[in-house]
Amino acid sequence: MKDASSKKKALAAVFLLCGVFSLLFSACGKQEKAQSGKAFDIYYLNREETKIVKEVFYIDSQDPESQIRQLISALEATPEDVSLKSPVGNGFRITSFQVEEGGQLDLDVDESYKKLPFTTEILVRAALVRTLSQAEGINHVLMTVGGQPLTDNIGVTVGPMTADAFIDNAGEEMNTYEGVKLKLYFANETGDGLVEVIKPVEYNSNISMEKLVVEYLVKGPDTEDAFPVINPATKILGVTVKDGICYVNVDENFMTQIYNVTADVVIYSIVNSLVELSNVNKVQIAVNGKTDIVFRETFNLVNLYERNLELIKTGENQK
Repeated sequence: MKDASSKKKALAAVFLLCGVFSLLFSACGKQEKAQSGKAFDIYYLNREETKIVKEVFYIDSQDPESQIRQLISALEATPEDVSLKSPVGNGFRITSFQVEEGGQLDLDVDESYKKLPFTTEILVRAALVRTLSQAEGINHVLMTVGGQPLTDNIGVTVGPMTADAFIDNAGEEMNTYEGVKLKLYFANETGDGLVEVIKPVEYNSNISMEKLVVEYLVKGPDTEDAFPVINPATKILGVTVKDGICYVNVDENFMTQIYNVTADVVIYSIVNSLVELSNVNKVQIAVNGKTDIVFRETFNLVNLYERNLELIKTGENQK
């Protein structure tokens, strides 16, 4: 009897172990399957419709149109996280898309899109553009409503949008979203002058305009007729304004010049762009909080700098 009982216990233990291993292998297989392919960020709205939140989604295909279809399907699906909601689940639907030359994705939505509240519409648009612009070869998204150009809340036509056209503070709710056109100055082709670039941006108004300007200068232009000036590895440590003076504090990467541009083009790219703001008259640049530094043996950062119009090449302006 004892032998029979022992055999039963041994068999039970074997079956139990087999079951455990089976579950483990099954879980590993599911996890491996779920994470196969290229990772994409799918942007959803939170339930309160005050911000967008990204979730990771994997796609095996490398074909742009296949990626776009799968990204749209993910945007339309109900998120597993109950605190999130689909950006396309607001009473409208995506009717068609087409990939154009130059990396443009044309995206058409139905007339119901016009019924979205202003703040919700901006968030929905940000979610769509940020998600779909990740597809292979897509640089910007042009939206239409019922085949007609999309307009903002004051009736201005919204043109092609890039993912970085939507700026927000990470982890903060977007209580107000505003559209502005920044006047930025980047290098000309020879690197010895400045050209003007108009950059339309929709951003969270919790971010200061001054910091927004510097962020876009570090990112560089998105046009073929203007060229980057600041080392993209540069980190912005702080941007403040007091009594008409804008104080820009950056890290040491600012001192490492990787582009073939003159020292004055670097300095006045920042100064001229910031002085375009109505509350800024002069600019001081610091590196890691220090101003007792000479930039490229030419510009003493202890000084305050004003606009320099002589560097602007008017024939190369970007409108």
